Amino acid sequence: MLQKDGFFRRQRDDSFLRPPQPSTAPAPAAAPASAPSVEADAQARAGERKEAKLVVGPDIKMKGAEITDCDTLVVQGRMEATLDSRVLEIAPNGVFQGTIAVDNAEIHGRFEGELTVRRQLVIHGTGRVSGKIRYTKIKIEEGAELSGEISVLDKSQASLALGKRVVA
Repeated sequence: MLQKDGFFRRQRDDSFLRPPQPSTAPAPAAAPASAPSVEADAQARAGERKEAKLVVGPDIKMKGAEITDCDTLVVQGRMEATLDSRVLEIAPNGVFQGTIAVDNAEIHGRFEGELTVRRQLVIHGTGRVSGKIRYTKIKIEEGAELSGEISVLDKSQASLALGKRVVA
């Protein structure tokens, strides 16, 4: 017979409610000046910006969003948004509607709207892209669909577009 807090229930964790306990361990000895310290390495890594990745899951629908400071967007569900990012990935069942400017785009699903790709656009065999499409390089697999106003960014436009992207 299973109890109320049976096999499949997690134990309640109230540790975040308790104030932190001061450490009673002695402070570590200082490292010699000539050897690189672990603390300095940790501080250097903390100063580096980690990749900001947003995944819109398969059953998620987002509408009317303006996304900022996103490095990689993965769309597995349905999304309507405005975005400037480094990478766009649309999964086979994913749908993106809106305006987006990215360095690289890989589309397995559906894109509708205005798409500016500063480096390379890849449309896989299951991909459907329509709207105003601008790209520097493109790869289209057999079976893919591409329709709308399509133009190539020349090198000066691509470098100008890359220069406009602000990384915070």
